[in-house]
Amino acid sequence: MRNQSHKMTVSIDEHTSHLEQLRAFFDQLDEEGKTIEKLPRELREQYQLKAINLTLEHIWNHNEFYRSALEEAGFKQPSIDNLGQLASVPLLNKDVIRGDKLKLLCVEPKEIGQVHLTSGTSGKPIYTSYTLADQYIYDLLPKYLELFPESDSDITAIALPYEFALPGLGFQRLFQFAFGTAILSLGKGGYMAPIDKSLELMKEFQATVLVTTPSYAALLAEESERFGIVIGRDISLRRILLTGEGCSNTFRNRLEKWWGCEVSFFYGSTECGVIAVECKEHKGYHVMDGHVKVEIINSQTGAPLRYNDTGEIAVTTLLREGMPMVRYRSGDVGYLQKSQCSCGITMDVLHLRGRMENMLTLDGNEYSPFFLEHFLMEIPEVSLWYHFIVDKERLTIEAEPFRTALTDEQLAAKIRKHMLDHVGIDCNVEIKRSLPRTFGKATRIYMQ
Repeated sequence: MRNQSHKMTVSIDEHTSHLEQLRAFFDQLDEEGKTIEKLPRELREQYQLKAINLTLEHIWNHNEFYRSALEEAGFKQPSIDNLGQLASVPLLNKDVIRGDKLKLLCVEPKEIGQVHLTSGTSGKPIYTSYTLADQYIYDLLPKYLELFPESDSDITAIALPYEFALPGLGFQRLFQFAFGTAILSLGKGGYMAPIDKSLELMKEFQATVLVTTPSYAALLAEESERFGIVIGRDISLRRILLTGEGCSNTFRNRLEKWWGCEVSFFYGSTECGVIAVECKEHKGYHVMDGHVKVEIINSQTGAPLRYNDTGEIAVTTLLREGMPMVRYRSGDVGYLQKSQCSCGITMDVLHLRGRMENMLTLDGNEYSPFFLEHFLMEIPEVSLWYHFIVDKERLTIEAEPFRTALTDEQLAAKIRKHMLDHVGIDCNVEIKRSLPRTFGKATRIYMQ
């Protein structure tokens, strides 16, 4: 096994934390040449129970909101006896903490090292405060050698927002400190990061890894042709990590063919950090059990669901002192399976189905947008840019042609027939010669 060690380490002067008690677990794994990825379930769950109880004690002692919620739920002391009892801890709803920078803070304000916030597209933003130790010590304790094969010989281009949100800086810290990777901080199409300059930088430094969103990976590939840069010759990537937006496996397969490299999914959030990552088998996301405990709950009742039952994803962070998230309702939909993956990783597998507000109701049936996208992307004459428009449970697909001699009428008929034959949905189709591109999160779902 490759001994992946941190390229750089940080010490914080006069710093103490409840999380120090977890160091011994990871130090022992390092000494034995193991990672949490392939541990027996019993050992992982022992670690998670200890981490959760340390977190519960931390929020009980340092946060009025959390303590009041626990006391109202009947807690006399901040601990649980087993992971099954986690369901007795109150869920954390986004609306409770929107726009309030102090409600979840569990350290003195002077201990804050950095603040990130969500975009606030669904309302007021959610503030997430990190201590320096959160960012540079505890977040780097767990190692995932199977999921991250990167090393100091890689050049990683990060085409994610560096403003406000976590992704850009979070990935930069990961690749620099854990792997010693050189970073090309491309950003995502802002004033200082035009696409031509980003492509030229990737070419000049021979980037081997690209971290970006599905839509921006498509945009970079598209624009490379316009700027005379040949993918596979001028830029020859080893791997692309996709995050920030979900997409279907078929969309991913199209990107793999275009870029000529492996494309993997990474699931995380500004509020909770890393949550789950795909392995080389590409059969779901392995939950990052060193960082988080993931549950699937009934979105109506909040009750925990069993394996293979689809519901809302709730996340508890395990290595946070500044602003822990305890049973945080993500608004994302998915289900868990026990891992039987041939990669050997024993951490549970998460299957994503999209965001709750983007689920489409058509003729009385509910559909994941990823499910519909999967079948639309099976049609090679359709580009990676499209819109799903729902009006009174009737679906209209706006699609852009891709390298085809078909007329608009022929392509529309092909899409209608394909969706009817494979999904059972009779939809309207409008062919658009040029759908708008975006540097932000791609908006593909419109409810009218």
